[in-house]
Amino acid sequence: MNVQKLADIPPPPGVMGSLRAGFDVVSSHVWLILLPLLLDLLLWLGPRFSIGGLLNPLFRMVFNQARTTMSSSSDLERFTTYQAAFSEVLERFNLLSLLGRLQAFPVGISSLLAQTMPVKTPLGSQEVVQITSLPGLLGLGLLFTIVGWVVGGLYFRWVSGIALSDANRVTMVRLSWAIIQTLILSVVWVIGLMMIMIPAMFVLAFLMLLSPLLASGVLLVAFFFSFWLIVPLFFTPHGIFVRRQNAFYSIFTSLRMARFTLPTSGMFVLCVFLLSTGLNYLWSVPTGDSWMMLVGIAGHAFITTALLAASFVYYRDMNAWLQRVFEQLQQKQMQRV
Repeated sequence: MNVQKLADIPPPPGVMGSLRAGFDVVSSHVWLILLPLLLDLLLWLGPRFSIGGLLNPLFRMVFNQARTTMSSSSDLERFTTYQAAFSEVLERFNLLSLLGRLQAFPVGISSLLAQTMPVKTPLGSQEVVQITSLPGLLGLGLLFTIVGWVVGGLYFRWVSGIALSDANRVTMVRLSWAIIQTLILSVVWVIGLMMIMIPAMFVLAFLMLLSPLLASGVLLVAFFFSFWLIVPLFFTPHGIFVRRQNAFYSIFTSLRMARFTLPTSGMFVLCVFLLSTGLNYLWSVPTGDSWMMLVGIAGHAFITTALLAASFVYYRDMNAWLQRVFEQLQQKQMQRV
């Protein structure tokens, strides 16, 4: 499709205009930040469901077995550093963070403290609930994940209805349809990620045994190349909430939109990533035992909700623009015939 030949078609929606619209929506409806705000408060002041006591001994045995295969002292030192960092993350991990959206999943509530994982609060140390059995870990993990998907679907529906100035979309459309499609989409994502991540983890573990430095380099290169996959998949849930599509057709719509608008859509996704990730460093400056963390939590909730609203605006406007382009092309073809 040669869009440049269609001089009478207006230019595609701008990235800055969509971002500005998203921030305007949340500025005038600040209560939209309530769900991400409450989630981070729960992860901060609520209990920590710890899996360190259950899994740390298992991973320590695996690491110790892998350590015996290393001959270089420098590789052994780096490996020991990685082992200590991994054990610390596992100890600090809160299973309740599954209620929020992991960065790889398309639907959910974004959480600041799911990434920083504080263990201290202004009220003292978090109350720790140790998970001591594998069935308990699997059961609670599945429960928190499903609840996170459901609440995330409600959050997306809420924000999309306000951002697109369609209150009926929030109050009249059957929310059960959107939730069911959200669950289907999330399951598809989990299956797809497992098909990619499990072989990748085996390859990465093999490279780690050969050289931790080599494994780090490969991981960095894979991260940069993954961006070109993230752009087509970024808008996979939007068709469910904007156009009432089912999960599979929403995926198809996202891929089609990215096919024809990759430079602009890529710039939009990059701006969202840079704004959210860059500002997270600012929101994470206060320590967990300081009440100033409230400022970071509120700032993160505002920014992520504004970026979500902006993505709905961009998706709607870009698809409307594509529709006009397709109609114009069809008219021109009919005139030639």
